[in-house]
Amino acid sequence: MSDIMHMSLEYAREVLDTEIKALGEVRDRLDGAFVDALDAMERCAGRVVTSGMGKAGQIATKISATLASTGTPSFFLHPAEALHGDLGMVRAEDVVVMFSNSGESAEIAELLPFLTSMGVTVIGITSSDRSVLAAHCDITIVLGDLTEACPLGMAPTATTTVMLAVGDALALCLMKRRGFNVQDYASLHPGGSLGKKTLPVQAVMRTGHAVAAVGPDTPVQDVILAITQAKAGAAAVIDADRKVLGIFADGDLRRGLQQDPDFLIRKVSDVMTANCAQVIGDQRVDEVLAMLKEKRIGEIPVVNTDGEFLGMADLKGLVSL
Repeated sequence: MSDIMHMSLEYAREVLDTEIKALGEVRDRLDGAFVDALDAMERCAGRVVTSGMGKAGQIATKISATLASTGTPSFFLHPAEALHGDLGMVRAEDVVVMFSNSGESAEIAELLPFLTSMGVTVIGITSSDRSVLAAHCDITIVLGDLTEACPLGMAPTATTTVMLAVGDALALCLMKRRGFNVQDYASLHPGGSLGKKTLPVQAVMRTGHAVAAVGPDTPVQDVILAITQAKAGAAAVIDADRKVLGIFADGDLRRGLQQDPDFLIRKVSDVMTANCAQVIGDQRVDEVLAMLKEKRIGEIPVVNTDGEFLGMADLKGLVSL
């Protein structure tokens, strides 16, 4: 290892150690103010508005996104823009969480009296309990005097890391208090994989021409043709009332061809897997997927609550969601 690489790794570890130390200090410093802030956010009848200048503002933007994605309506308010009209976005029933290391930013100092006059609850997250921000807040979470990881001791590093962690802690504690669960999270992330996997399986099953569904008297050779045309891996065998009698899959085909010279002209009802597993259409995709993996099933018929055939779900298709 070259001297430059060694020095870089050593200094990188120093940076991480400094930030880890800061996190530990703030962790031990958390007190009733954190709980008071959490109570105010939980009681909030409006939105939790996050705000901050510079790097602290970027942290506030991220925390607002975390709150919104975990069930708490939220938006970011830039202090300077608030002074030029965006304050109209805030209502008295909102709670404002203001991030500022020094608590002395000019824009924040100018904005705070207006928030107070509106009756908005203001939560401050700052390093100093003697700052302008702390003086105008209803609740102040004090981070304390932290050493920045920056070699000049100036660029926000440890302080922004700590602000991010405290903001996350508020958002996740609030999430836990409200019993926000996987289904709730997925409903707010419909474009993601998690959201799709909590849909009912009937919303993503194969139907129409993508399904091979045959009657019990269909010859095996015609069943194979139906499977090929549907680009499927199995055929559902259904009766006149659309009740599932069984399934004909690749394993049935291989066994039949090896054991019976007349297999291709047999009726599918004689060679299918009868009383096969089925799932109800309103079962969640992740539940169906877990079952297919556990039972090593490639395809499964989907039925309604009356047992009528709706379509097919397959392992490959559900995994790819």
